[in-house]
Amino acid sequence: MICAGIDAGSRTIKIVLMDAETKTVITKGLIDQGVEQEKLVLDLYERLFRDNHLNKEDVHRIVATGYGRKIINFAHATITEITCQAVGVHHLLPEAMTIIDIGGQDSKILHLDKDGKIRDFSMNDRCAGGTGHFLEVVAKRLEVSIESLGEMASKSKTPAAISSMCVVFAETEIIGLLATGKKREDIIAGIQRAIAQRVAAMSCHNGGFPIAFTGGVAMISGMDTALQSVLGHNVIVSPYPQMTCALGAAIMASSESVRARL
Repeated sequence: MICAGIDAGSRTIKIVLMDAETKTVITKGLIDQGVEQEKLVLDLYERLFRDNHLNKEDVHRIVATGYGRKIINFAHATITEITCQAVGVHHLLPEAMTIIDIGGQDSKILHLDKDGKIRDFSMNDRCAGGTGHFLEVVAKRLEVSIESLGEMASKSKTPAAISSMCVVFAETEIIGLLATGKKREDIIAGIQRAIAQRVAAMSCHNGGFPIAFTGGVAMISGMDTALQSVLGHNVIVSPYPQMTCALGAAIMASSESVRARL
């Protein structure tokens, strides 16, 4: 019996197919978000079944989450990304008490109890500063790939002081810093620290430890180190940091399926 979790995020679409009985991941996939969201979801969904020689008739339940969850009409249920993120991380890192999630367009802090239930959370969804989109803008202006940001930041000796985390003004500030002779690696290191400080201000200190780090930004090397430096605590990058929300959705789908059979 197969269950599926679909995370229709702001920048990417993620799907996890799971064995409902064993809670093991059968396969997973990711594609960029686009205008025809449901078509993209269906294309990825069908490709995962085709490439892994699976039968769609074996699917018992599908849960959709993320910004675009309500557009996924073939899903059996929709659940918020806050809930799915907590479930997914608790499955992978049951000891985690706080989750820092930095995605393409927002950032979230989730505080969990010992059973993985959400105690409280903070969310920055009104500004893209410090998110994946912000880093894309930075990489474009500095003419480097987003994948190379961490490696370049690690070479910095004197990180730049960043005064604004606004995407609108980011390019202007970067141009100004370059004009004063600041090296690209110092600008990137300064930006990573500024992002960490911004996240820390979102009630990070009210939670427990360990801290799990998820989202696409968690895949950029150096961001975990920047967070650790600002927070003064170890930060664990979750396995499959972009997929934890889809994983949580699949787990919730599988739990419902198993209960329905009892």
